[in-house]
Amino acid sequence: MAAVEPIIRTRDLNVYYGPTMVINGVTMDMEPNRITAIIGPSGSGKSTLLRCFNRMNDLIPTFRLTGEVLFDGQNLYASGVDPTEIRYQIGMVFQRPNPFPKSIFDNVAFGPRVNGFKGDLPGLVEQSIRRAALWDEVKDRLKESALSLSGGQQQRLCIARALAVEPRVILMDEPCSALDPISTLAIEELMRELSRQYSIVIVTHNMQQAARVSDFTAFLTPQGDKTSELIEYGETRQIFTTPKDERTEAYITGRFG
Repeated sequence: MAAVEPIIRTRDLNVYYGPTMVINGVTMDMEPNRITAIIGPSGSGKSTLLRCFNRMNDLIPTFRLTGEVLFDGQNLYASGVDPTEIRYQIGMVFQRPNPFPKSIFDNVAFGPRVNGFKGDLPGLVEQSIRRAALWDEVKDRLKESALSLSGGQQQRLCIARALAVEPRVILMDEPCSALDPISTLAIEELMRELSRQYSIVIVTHNMQQAARVSDFTAFLTPQGDKTSELIEYGETRQIFTTPKDERTEAYITGRFG
């Protein structure tokens, strides 16, 4: 069986804010059409690492990176790479739902319009909302404000908005932390469904969620100088049942973090 070519790879990735190194030497390969979870205690740099994958950290003036982040073999931080184009291919869903103060339709249509989409926009909006498992709930309300939706519906709308620009990868930064258990379950089921077509990387504090939804898990934690390192990375089942590092076992069993 042929080896699967990773969609995102990091090679000796180091991240700095000003003179302070916050992430040290992360090397990992993420497979296409799989869900990769990044876990670790608060302050371990999980979100910082996630945002390296679509250059969102570029918006922080003191941010600096060494090493490589490769997307389909291309170094995302090479000169001449357009961060905006990267963010169309590698979409992002944030911790709290952040719909625009526009209609449900216009939220999903926003990205394609900005991108100069010339095709069937209503069809694309419907397809994106369907893929986000929201269509039956909003199909008769598309002209209503997105802010009228529940929190769980707003988060699925934000996922639909990300899907509308036809990305290849979806980054999710604790997408369920502001949601109730029923909405959380709906988002988790949606992630599993979406992983048939998209590669997903999720940051989560919730060990049970990582175990339920992800195929691979990366455990990141600060070391003595507070610089975070990748302690262990592998198939989720292995990480949660037979971790190779005692620090991984201590974290997932709740003995620290």
